[in-house]
Amino acid sequence: MTQTTLPVTKSLTTRRASVGVATAVGLLACILAANFVTTRFGVVPVGFGLMATAGTYFAGLTFVLRDALQDAAGKIWTLGLIAAGAALSFILADPFIALASGVAFLAAEVADLLVYTPLRKRGYIRAAVGSNVVGSFVDTILFLTIAGFPMQDALTGQMVGKLVVTAVAVAAVLVFRAWRKSRVA
Repeated sequence: MTQTTLPVTKSLTTRRASVGVATAVGLLACILAANFVTTRFGVVPVGFGLMATAGTYFAGLTFVLRDALQDAAGKIWTLGLIAAGAALSFILADPFIALASGVAFLAAEVADLLVYTPLRKRGYIRAAVGSNVVGSFVDTILFLTIAGFPMQDALTGQMVGKLVVTAVAVAAVLVFRAWRKSRVA
């Protein structure tokens, strides 16, 4: 290995580890925030005459963070954080919210991972959007059903809220990557 290769590799590894840690912390924080605000506020208006559980936006962000964590730390760490997130659901929320959140989170994040992994080879946007749509749908159906929220009142609002967050987060990732690439060039 040449001297110039080692620092570049070390720099990339350090950056990847930093992104992994920041993403993991963000993922766990969003899980806790989603459960806390849903326990505290229940169903809230999200605009356009739609209703959703208060944690919808935080829940939507978890899918993009999960994708970023997989890119930075790999599938094993991602699966571990998914399990930790589900367990943390029982610490902060009411028992019925925690159960609904834990089950929905585990199923939705695994569904997201199963869609994201093969699509990632075809590009980030396709993988993030496709996996987030699937994960959001699984999360919404399971959470609303288990928690006992009215499906017809919240389904559309939940999906709109989560997909808006996905669109904004994916756009932010693309802007950040373009900015980072311009700095290197």
